[in-house]
This record gives sequence, structure tokens and C-alpha cells, in this order.
Amino acid sequence: MVDVDDALIRALQQDGRRSYSGLARDLGLSRNQVSARVRTMVAQGRIRIVAAADPGLLGERVMAHVAVVGAGPSSAMVQALCARDDVPLVSAVTGGHDLIAEIRTSDLGSLQEALDWLRRFPEVAALDVALYVEVSSGVFIAEHSAARRIDEVDVRLIEQLRHDGRASCRHLARTVMLSESAVRGRLERLTSSGVVRIGAVVAHDAESRRTKIGLGVTLCGDGEPVVAALRQCPELEFAARTVGRFDLVATLNSAEAATLVSRIEELTALPQVARMETWHHLQTWKEDYALSLSRERALRG
Repeated sequence: MVDVDDALIRALQQDGRRSYSGLARDLGLSRNQVSARVRTMVAQGRIRIVAAADPGLLGERVMAHVAVVGAGPSSAMVQALCARDDVPLVSAVTGGHDLIAEIRTSDLGSLQEALDWLRRFPEVAALDVALYVEVSSGVFIAEHSAARRIDEVDVRLIEQLRHDGRASCRHLARTVMLSESAVRGRLERLTSSGVVRIGAVVAHDAESRRTKIGLGVTLCGDGEPVVAALRQCPELEFAARTVGRFDLVATLNSAEAATLVSRIEELTALPQVARMETWHHLQTWKEDYALSLSRERALRG
């Protein structure tokens, strides 16, 4: 069932509300088989299917990949990082660094404040930062028009979907006191406009039996062929053009480690890749892109 689960995870990362019938048709399985596998993965905590508002809508206009060189036990630092709303990702990694975090803020000044805060921990020996300038691919990254307006009913819908991205329209309709058809229309508008993405977050720890690899690429020449090649990888979770430590950062995730080795070899062979650094995600302590939209709006007041 490993191949089936992997295919289901990839499909649900792209569209967390894809119907069981549609998934079954694509995989050549029965609807009952697909439903049972998805429910089992959710019940076991292997995946979470949640909604996240577009970072721009949340005021998250500056995003950075932060690699930490540790100096001693890091439990206090990890706990503090995980508690921050502007840090959606915290992961232990191999290689020259001990920890990877992603920080999302409203502006460069706020990012600098977050980095200064992190440097004050005695467990931090050094930080290496790569600033995202263009996100090419991401489960919870979407583009939306700044002119797109959402109302309080939209916010309540998004809040419900933050906790259960596959909540039925019947349940959502009862929650926001609309008809099911009205809820379906709002969901279609929110997702098609890029205001909201609904997808699967994959658990990653010693028991997940998946391999998650980070890539840091130094380019020579035009980077578009490298971005295009990454987008063709079914294992791709995230890719962004950056300034700073790397020219491009990406994440690949698969149940088959050998597949990732082949992908890395293919990418390294591209003439536009001058150098590639890789790291293995050992354990992800936090991966939560579903920041409360109502809380964010209240903070911005």
C-alpha cells in the first residue's frame, strides 16, 4: 500500500478536497478503498488536511529560510520557535546545520527583529539566511488579487477549514448558517481566486517512513530551466528563488529514498546548477501554515 498512499498524499497535497471518487478513478481503485486509506492516514496522524489563507492576505510579505548552527541542547530554542505565529516550520536536519526554520513577517524590519531574537539564544552559534524573492511552488502558497475582498462569513469558513480541510459542506453550512449551495459557491470562489489553499500536511518523524530532503542551489546562468525541472518532480513540496545563502531552495518528499537520489542526480546534472547542497529532515517539530485569519485581522486591527 506504500505506492497507493504516496499517490494519495501527492494528490491531496494539490487538492485536499478532491473527491474520493475522483481519486479512485485516477488510481484505478474503488471509492471504498480510497476512502479507507485516507481516513486511516488521517486517524494515524500521518497527514493533516487543512486550509491556509494566502500569505499576502495574512500580511506575510517577507519570507525567509533560516538555517541554525547549534551550540548545545536546543530544546528550549525549539520550543520557543514553535510557539511563534510567524514561524510555520521548524525541523531538525543533517549536514552543516542542526535546524531549519521558516519565518514569515510583514516587512524586513520585523524579520530582522525575529532574527535578532533568535540569535539571543545561547543554543545558537550562527544563522544562515536565504530570503524568498519568488515562491515557484508550494502546497500553501497561492496568488490572489489584492482587490479580492472577503467578508466575515468567508473568515468563519476558513477558520473551520483550518482544522478540517475536508469538512462537509453540510457541516460548514450549519456552522455559518448558509445553504449548502451557497457554501459550495464560496469555497469555489475562495480556492479558485487563490485566497485559500486546502492541502495535506505530511507528518515527518522517525515513524513516518518517508524521506524529506532539502535542496540549496547555487545557479550559474538562467535559473528558469532549474525551476521548470523542479516543477516536473512529483515529489516536490516547495521551491523558491532566493537571495542570500542560495539562489534557490526546494523540498522533496517521498516514501522511496531511491527516487529522491535519482531526482537529485538529475537536477545536479543541469548546466545551470553550479552547486547543490542537500540536507535530510530528521524530524519536523512544527509545520503549520494555517494561521488564524480572524486572529491576524484582529492584530492588524
